[in-house]
Amino acid sequence: MKSVVFLCFAFFTLSLTAEQVGPWNLDELKSQVPTMKWLRQDQPVHSLLYEGEKYQGHTTEVFAFYASPRTLGVAREGETFPAVVCIHGGGGTAFAEWVHLWAKRGYAAIAMDLNGSRPPDPVVDEKGLVRGNAHAEATRTRIPKGGPPHGHAEKFNSIGGDVSDDWPFHAAASVIRAHTLLRSLAEVQAERTAVTGISWGGYTTCLVASLDDRFTAAVPVYGCGFLHEGESVQKRSIDLLGERRMDWVRAYDPGSLLPRCRVPLLWVNGTHDIHYPLDSYMKSYAVVPGEKQLRLQVKMGHGHQPGWKPEEIGLFIDSKCRGGRPLPKLGKPQIQNQEVRVQCELPPGSSVKEATLHFTTDLGPRSARSWSSLPTKVGKQEVHAGGTHLELLAELPPAEANTWFINVTDDRGAIISSEVQLTRE
Repeated sequence: MKSVVFLCFAFFTLSLTAEQVGPWNLDELKSQVPTMKWLRQDQPVHSLLYEGEKYQGHTTEVFAFYASPRTLGVAREGETFPAVVCIHGGGGTAFAEWVHLWAKRGYAAIAMDLNGSRPPDPVVDEKGLVRGNAHAEATRTRIPKGGPPHGHAEKFNSIGGDVSDDWPFHAAASVIRAHTLLRSLAEVQAERTAVTGISWGGYTTCLVASLDDRFTAAVPVYGCGFLHEGESVQKRSIDLLGERRMDWVRAYDPGSLLPRCRVPLLWVNGTHDIHYPLDSYMKSYAVVPGEKQLRLQVKMGHGHQPGWKPEEIGLFIDSKCRGGRPLPKLGKPQIQNQEVRVQCELPPGSSVKEATLHFTTDLGPRSARSWSSLPTKVGKQEVHAGGTHLELLAELPPAEANTWFINVTDDRGAIISSEVQLTRE
């Protein structure tokens, strides 16, 4: 009898301490290093397979590329590195050139395929540069134990019943598993890790940053939540789920998870994105209780190369993982005395190169609106031990302006944005 009581008590205690969020067993994902095997280690970018979640009752493996200063042959003996997890977007795969870029920056980096497939091996040219060969989907091959493909059916229509056929479940779990694997490597500084993803990878970054608090920085590019509201092209797919619509929203829309996010976030997006428009984007930004910054660009292109190109991504992650100089911080725009005023905090050694107010008076789909700009000027300026405090002043945008924000460019050319104002207050 005592043994039965003890077992019941032990089970009850375990259930209280186990960290289960939605379909994800975070205790397991964060504590159990997935089994893995190297496929190639004779190039600057290595390739591997690691254990994934079960799919349709079968065990799975996830393909990934890995690179670090050591794999590039430039590391000192015993040197360790901060690390980055790179998440591709729709139609993408593991990109060898992406992890190569991070390795050249001084990071260990892993990029996994979330489509159950394997891209071709990268090509190394005569200068030692890695040339990815993965952009054409036709060049990829299905791996024998691959998880679900990243198709429409797996992203949306599979909701309900067994979660093992849901792509969002697998995507977030595979990223957290990759993070756990990365942290287990002897050359990785386990407490200095970041995650960044593009488009559907930005969407997944929002999920993962809300689930895995071991990251010290996260940069979702384009991706956000509240896809069931506003102008996202994904809204129709969610609406067509009918009675299952809110089941998907509660389980897999990042807006449902972002309120628990405590990882510092840099949001990167453009004004004309049809997948993650500014209305849904700012709702996502608003529900995050932790540290957050914005980097918005008028007419930013949508794609993998445009998504990993902004230098602010590296600068933000450097500031969190390597003690690098932070980006400027902007307060919320305020209207006072017929002017727009924004408070700006600059870290030591920084200065403002340019500041601009961007606005649109157009109506209709945000992806088709025209934007205009107004210059700003510096008002009050105070220098203190922690940096410089500025007040930026701009004339009011036209009364019919419905969406506007201020961009500040620092002396490095890095851009940071204020919160977007979707209506005149």
